[in-house]
Amino acid sequence: MSIFHLAYNVTDLAKARAFYGDLLGCAEGRSTETWVDYNFFGHQLSLHLGTPFATADTGHVGDHLVPMPHLGVILPKGEWDALATRLDDAGVDFVLRPFTRFAGEPGEQSTMFFRDPFGNPIEIKGFADMAGVFAT
Repeated sequence: MSIFHLAYNVTDLAKARAFYGDLLGCAEGRSTETWVDYNFFGHQLSLHLGTPFATADTGHVGDHLVPMPHLGVILPKGEWDALATRLDDAGVDFVLRPFTRFAGEPGEQSTMFFRDPFGNPIEIKGFADMAGVFAT
């Protein structure tokens, strides 16, 4: 098994801690005055103080335009459901509200898009059958 490491910029570590730690439920790892690491659903995410990268809604997926580039993770459907409810209850402003796409097809998945407080886009997918992640 391998895990990815991704580092990107945020402008306020306290706000990042509230969002990634408190809201998303990611465990905090090492940190300094200028960056903080998180266990982002089993992967290492490093948030550094700086100017976030530019994004645009240019990714065509079905009838939707999604933010590009974006960070994403795939969760088992039950975990996805719980997170979607928690985010909705917290009043997160979704780019794409939680929904299911490719229903009844190989690769059926639930998805949601939102941005962190700094504009960094995140997609969370949920699969009832993780074997379907790479289905064609």
